[in-house]
Amino acid sequence: MSEKLSEKFMRGELLNVNCPSREVLKRITSRWSVLVFLALREETLRFSTLRRKIGGVSERMLAQTLRYMEEDGFVARIAYDVVPPHVEYRLTPLGAEVAGQVIGLADWLESNVHRIVDRAEAHDVT
Repeated sequence: MSEKLSEKFMRGELLNVNCPSREVLKRITSRWSVLVFLALREETLRFSTLRRKIGGVSERMLAQTLRYMEEDGFVARIAYDVVPPHVEYRLTPLGAEVAGQVIGLADWLESNVHRIVDRAEAHDVT
């Protein structure tokens, strides 16, 4: 019988300091990567449009995040040979798979943020 991923996790692969999955996990779950997954989930966007859609991300940080996501195979960079330069970004099939998981987390967060904020405010009062 095949071992489930959750069983592998409990056994300790991701908990092992030498597990190569940790770097990928760090990249996928960074604040800016999560927001890129959400922004690109249904459309291809130019860099400036993506930056405006996300809000609050610096040009440098978005460029770095997109570079990592491209290296990991989650984002495709499409450069058009025109003047001025025209570059678009879209999720790859692998990126779309990850985005499905990230969207689940984002949905949960949006549905429960009030509980978390209320709890944090109550904690600050005491």
